[in-house]
This record gives sequence, structure tokens and C-alpha cells, in this order.
Amino acid sequence: MRKARDLDQNRRRDLEIISSLVSPGDRVLDLGCGDGVFLRHLKEDRQAQVMGMEIDPESIYRCIANGVPVVQRDLDGDLSFAEDGSYDLVVLSQTIQEMRRPDQIVDQIVRVGKLAAVSFINFGHWGCRVQVCFSGRMPRSSQMPYQWFDTPNIHFGTIRDFRALCERLGITIVQETPIAARFPRLTKWFPNLFAVSCVFVLERKSGSAVK
Repeated sequence: MRKARDLDQNRRRDLEIISSLVSPGDRVLDLGCGDGVFLRHLKEDRQAQVMGMEIDPESIYRCIANGVPVVQRDLDGDLSFAEDGSYDLVVLSQTIQEMRRPDQIVDQIVRVGKLAAVSFINFGHWGCRVQVCFSGRMPRSSQMPYQWFDTPNIHFGTIRDFRALCERLGITIVQETPIAARFPRLTKWFPNLFAVSCVFVLERKSGSAVK
């Protein structure tokens, strides 16, 4: 799976936000961990107990070289290898738009993790809307550099879409952090229109069952 995080990991604001959620000793599972650089950071700087999950063989070799334990597994499969609440935090960063059934993986990560952090590109951003409206073509940006025919993104969701999904699944949104490219105040007031991406922190509602 081609990872958006690999485009410019050093400038990923969403990873900074997710990193701030991790306390020393936390057990962290990163789904679609790429080359493992982010998990290495959590291991070294946050003293976290980390585990990656990745399907790409080359990325797995890089994880091992970075000293990160990794499981080779398809993210579109289930997480049956992990017990309920076995991780303090499950991370799904800029990957959900590439998955066949985002609803199913979101339901699983709040089962496996006490908390889950999901970040994704917001296709409701005004720049995307302008490109579609005036050019009549699928939007492209620094976060979405691909052409429509070679993009790994198969689902084009917005912040409002994700909120609605969480409500449908009975998932509690603990924290929502919209990320601005510009206009930070407008992004705070109107995140679905001005945020280029967003980080959601989630947990399963008490007593809710996995669907």
C-alpha cells in the first residue's frame, strides 16, 4: 500500500499531534506503518512499546532496519490477532482513504485500542471544491499528488462524513483536531471547509458491541 506519510513525513502535523497522545510505556499499534520511522520516534522519544502492521515487503525491511517490530498483514483484513483493549493507542494515519471498507477497520481499532487515532485528508477542503467546480477534474494538491487513474485513494471522505460514520458505529469522538494549511481561525470555526486534514481520537462507547 502506497503511503501518503512517505511523501513528507518530517512535516506531518498529524503525526506530531498523535505523538503527543503517547505516554511512556504505552503500547502502540500503527496500522500501515510504512518504514517504521514514526514508531521508532515513539520508541526512542516516548519510551513506547511499539508494533507495526504493514503489507509492503520493502517497507517491512525498512521497519526491521529501524528496529521496529512489524507484522505483515493486509489492513483490509481483520485484527483478530489482537485482543480487546490490548493496546493503549491504535494509529491509522492517512491510510483510511485507501481501504476497501473504512467502516470495518474503524470498528476494529476501537476494539483493539483503548484509544484510536485516525488522521485523513479532508476532501471537503475548499481547494478541492474549487478544483472540481471550475476545472471539472479531480483535485490534486501536495497531499494528493496523484492522478485520478493512479491514486491509491479509493474513498473521498470529509470531516462531516467521518463524524457521521462514528455516530453510526456508536463510537465516541474524544478529540477532534483540524489541521490548517492557512486561515487557522477559519479552520477552527469551519473545519470541514478549511482544514486540509484532521486527527480524530476515538474510543468505543461503554457497553457497545463490535459489529
